[in-house]
Amino acid sequence: MKLTKFCTMHASQLVSVASTLALAMLLAACGGSGTTPITDATTTPSGLRALPAPYTSAKAVSYSPYRSTTTDAATHGTEVITDAMVEQDLRLLVAGGFGLIRLFDSDDVAVTVMRVISTKNLPLVVHQGIYIQAGNDAFSADEIARGVALAKSYPNIILAVSVGNETMVNWSTTPINPTVMAQHLAYVRSQITQPVTTDDNWAFYGQAPRIIMDTIDFASVHTYSMVDAHYLPTKWDWKQLSVSDLGLRATDMMNAAMGSTRSDYQVVRDFFDVQGYKAMPIVIGETGWKAVDSSGASWYRYLAHPVNQKMYLDRLATWANEGKTGAGPKQVIYFEAFDEPWKGSDDKWGLFNVQRQARYAVQALHTDKSKPDTVVTWNWEPGSYTDADAVYYAPPTIHAAVTQTKYTLYSEATLAASELRETWFGTVRMDAFASSTYPEVSSTAAPGDGTHSIDIGPNPQSYGWGVLIQSNPGGASINLSNFASGNINFSVKTTYAGKLQVGLSSDSADNGPQEAFVVFGNGQYGYCNTGSWCQVSIPVQAFLTANPKLDLHLVLTRFMLADVYATTGNSAPTTAQPDVYLDGVYWQQ
Repeated sequence: MKLTKFCTMHASQLVSVASTLALAMLLAACGGSGTTPITDATTTPSGLRALPAPYTSAKAVSYSPYRSTTTDAATHGTEVITDAMVEQDLRLLVAGGFGLIRLFDSDDVAVTVMRVISTKNLPLVVHQGIYIQAGNDAFSADEIARGVALAKSYPNIILAVSVGNETMVNWSTTPINPTVMAQHLAYVRSQITQPVTTDDNWAFYGQAPRIIMDTIDFASVHTYSMVDAHYLPTKWDWKQLSVSDLGLRATDMMNAAMGSTRSDYQVVRDFFDVQGYKAMPIVIGETGWKAVDSSGASWYRYLAHPVNQKMYLDRLATWANEGKTGAGPKQVIYFEAFDEPWKGSDDKWGLFNVQRQARYAVQALHTDKSKPDTVVTWNWEPGSYTDADAVYYAPPTIHAAVTQTKYTLYSEATLAASELRETWFGTVRMDAFASSTYPEVSSTAAPGDGTHSIDIGPNPQSYGWGVLIQSNPGGASINLSNFASGNINFSVKTTYAGKLQVGLSSDSADNGPQEAFVVFGNGQYGYCNTGSWCQVSIPVQAFLTANPKLDLHLVLTRFMLADVYATTGNSAPTTAQPDVYLDGVYWQQ
């Protein structure tokens, strides 16, 4: 094969015919420079491409235009993004003083964004993304080709390019081997003139292999103190329990959050310096703060609030200005500009909500909320706040323990002498997954338990189906600690094939709900799927064994019956499923 033919191939096509060294030599022969020289600790390498001044001096934010709840995260295939929508968004950002946006991929929407910036002569520059998808070489090759074409077409707007997003950190959802990523980086760098990087978490960059460090012009590092508060709850002191003055706890918490963000940067800076890469610039490619807890599990109830978001953004801006004039990151890109409902539980990071209303964090950037900005009007999100509204950690309230020996959630049986029976939609409610409706019917009932039962006609989603009896939203937990040695009982009638699961959840003193599940099949705990009524009795200890962090002092979900395929091991059905009738649900000491 002729060398000229090789030069038109994508780097992933070369892996099978060339080693990494041969690839680098080949790219050099093709006229590009795919790698940067190893950085000596005492010198500035001439091979690093400098970040242009418009990149480092601008106020920066990540931008994605998707507004629908149905947009597919992998393909963005269902929502049509028009020039007018993009122009509205970008003019809002310009009005807020932003001059740099980061895009995550090089799809048709990126083309639209570039066209709008160019034709409308908007004062914006771009940190362009090239999305690399694990296990899909054809997609990645096409995406690289699109990204290279964009960078070549708009060299005065696209000032930096990222290849891959969170692909090498150990929890990556699209994992790429660093050797493969280095090949992608080298290829892209050989084709364009802009500085090139890969976006990844601080934990990866804090121990990045040389094969990556030698192929980038700068490091684009992600840090999320807010997320770490959930997944790494001891990484920084988000509770601030030593601050007895509750009026100061939120302020001290946000100061500590900013301290954690600075620390993540410093981990990467120190590692690069020790490895001999003192001249390698570092930018914060992503960091942000949720305005609303959209986790679905109250993970961020002590953290997420419009005021806390503003407190973080203000502190971040101070640090960003420090980095532009001295030590620190050379740019900080806030995540993100607008809410994206299609992300579900990972939504609500936006400085603007999905209706394009400015949140409290940025309202002061444009004080006249009715002033038109040529095309758009700056509207504020409803709500009036002061700093005193910021949220902070407070230990959950533990109520007096239920002293009755029987705690009943659903039954028509005669009330026992020592029984506490719940009234639905008072303290608790029944909720079905995916807004399904499971009615109470009179066609069948468990023996000795009245004439009604709950008819669960499974309405499977891709992940499964289920029903919960739980606290009303914002409602109190219940102290069922006296039932630790007891059982959870219910009657069931079905011919449903495969296993089912029962689940509980509780609050915790640390960071949101804990869940525990017990999976069972025919013949276990009294369960049968013969079409006759049978009574199931599961020891509460089985749930405590499944998750020792489950706290019976703070029970939230009193009972869940479900088939979540990832837990039960069942396969998603292709035909209608038989009904599951539920009756006589209670805890017994």
